[in-house]
Amino acid sequence: MTEQDRVTVNDPRGPVNNGLGPQYVFYGAGLDWMIRKGVESLRIIREDRERLADRFVPPAGYRVAADRLEKPGSVVLLEAPPGSGRRAAAIMLLHELAKDAGVDGEGTRFEELPPLDKDESPFTPGAGDRFLLDLSGITDEEAYAKVQRRLAVYRSQVREAGAHVVAVLPSGMDHARTPDLEPHTVTLGRPRGIAVVRRYLHMDRMGFSAADLQRTDLQRLCDLSPMRELARLAGLVRTARDNGRFGADFAGWLDQAMHAVTDRAGEVGRQVAAVRAAPERTLLLAAAVFEEAGADTVYEAWHSLMRTVGQEEEATTELARTDFGERLAALGIERSPDERLHFGRLAYADAVRTYFWSNFPGTRDDLRDWIGHAAGLTGLTIDDRVNVVVRFGERSLAIGRPDHLFDLVVRWASSANGPSCDPRAVAALELGLSHERLGAWFRRRMYDCVRSGPLSEGLVRVLTAVCLRSLGATHPDQAMVRLHYLAVRKGEAAREAGEALLHLAGRDRRLYRLLIDRLRDRTRRQPPEAGPDLLLLTELLRSDRAPDPPPWPDLFLGWGTVFAQPPTELWNPLVSSWLDAAADEGTREMALGEMVRAAHGGAAALHRLYAIACDWAGAARQPSRAAVASLLWQHIDHAQYARTENTERAGAGPRTTEEAR
Repeated sequence: MTEQDRVTVNDPRGPVNNGLGPQYVFYGAGLDWMIRKGVESLRIIREDRERLADRFVPPAGYRVAADRLEKPGSVVLLEAPPGSGRRAAAIMLLHELAKDAGVDGEGTRFEELPPLDKDESPFTPGAGDRFLLDLSGITDEEAYAKVQRRLAVYRSQVREAGAHVVAVLPSGMDHARTPDLEPHTVTLGRPRGIAVVRRYLHMDRMGFSAADLQRTDLQRLCDLSPMRELARLAGLVRTARDNGRFGADFAGWLDQAMHAVTDRAGEVGRQVAAVRAAPERTLLLAAAVFEEAGADTVYEAWHSLMRTVGQEEEATTELARTDFGERLAALGIERSPDERLHFGRLAYADAVRTYFWSNFPGTRDDLRDWIGHAAGLTGLTIDDRVNVVVRFGERSLAIGRPDHLFDLVVRWASSANGPSCDPRAVAALELGLSHERLGAWFRRRMYDCVRSGPLSEGLVRVLTAVCLRSLGATHPDQAMVRLHYLAVRKGEAAREAGEALLHLAGRDRRLYRLLIDRLRDRTRRQPPEAGPDLLLLTELLRSDRAPDPPPWPDLFLGWGTVFAQPPTELWNPLVSSWLDAAADEGTREMALGEMVRAAHGGAAALHRLYAIACDWAGAARQPSRAAVASLLWQHIDHAQYARTENTERAGAGPRTTEEAR
């Protein structure tokens, strides 16, 4: 049982296409880059949950929670100590609930709810929907009181809708918990650590015997360490096996992994204490951040770091100094036959990075500026660049400086040329969004950013890509809101954001309905002219954008909003798309009557629909088109007759916007 797991995929070898609409080119920074680089992900899509299920060890109390969650409209609150895998337990409760019920497919949601950020879209649960609410990061009573009030609202909505919620409660806050939550609370124990390690090793197809795991130091580690560290230990055993530099037997791989998780911090501390000269210390850090990059590139990054921190070059010429290879050897850095650098000990580079970021706080701003430049060195491959971003990002997030990571997102994105996204900016932002504790910070920062003043085209493209690819998978409602703010801006990047918004809404009927409502509301509050929201709404209502089967009530409301505006060229492609659909598929003939009904009997709107149908039918002279146009005209005749009859009975009725003009 762990907090979360990883999925391994192959590297993309070409541009990444997101489906309909524009193609966002990332050149190697694919959607699963975090997983390939060993970064924990908060995505709770089905594939990740199924992989987690293979490695999950249920703790004590898990079955009690599962039984309570079965009832539609149920809310279960998990109380467990930190490091016990409580988040993983919450995810698995929801995953197995859907699996048992056979509803884990299209039409049900599996999403994480924001604990504290003010959500920009309403919470609208449906029957069978599942929601995770992770409150484990809350540490003060005021915030806990606020979130408990929100949880009370959620409980009422979930009960009425027949959905399910599992919330992870904060540790050490029992005294601040309201009494009405107690009946919904289940206390979980800690799973056996050795069972977790064994499960992971088996899933990695590691050959070992029971005796191999009976080491005293391993047993002690399994009894005391958080589940995340045990998952990391098993991952390091796999890394030692796959690396090829640490022997050929399980005992040797396990020994290397044990040293990596227990001894590395002390080893690095002793080495840094022994190495006092700034050139050697900066080389140690540069090699740790750029591990597995080419030797010449590490050399360049090293000198860049020295300049950034204000370290002067040695007064002598380079030929008179200690040569680069001797410096590397003295620091325990090895050079492979293909000229790539690595440390001789497993996971030593990670320990070096952790040590420097923890113990030299005055250099952190300089390190941010250094990475901002050095991550673009010409000798780096795309994978090298993403590695550097991940390593810097992990350290910045670990010390609570998400602003450093977002600063680089803006810097890299704004310097991008052409229509492609900077993979460093995409990787950095997705890393921030995936962070268990600071993901909400990045979502809020994105929200503030898209609502602010001018943005560079490159930043708009990065925000668009991350909304569509990453945030759209975990928090689709929030992704839709942010894409909407980007789409109503000016410029080519804004147009691409609009395409991404329409594509995201087209994936899900619920999102489609939400976007129609959002655009209708914005359109009604704008002047009666073709503003950006009206343009988006008109495009969204086209036949090729609508889900199948079409949501007629929502389309009717949307068409009514469009037809209440002065007739413009926007009408032609909208109406023609549904005439085409009706000609190709008889089931879509219902659109004809609904569109006429959406005109609300307005003479000008009905005349406009009639004219569009005439142009559409006359252009091709096809019998199928003539039949569809004739059917639309019949609906228009009925509407005009009804309007005339109603007018004679009640006098002149209200006029449309165009008639008033």
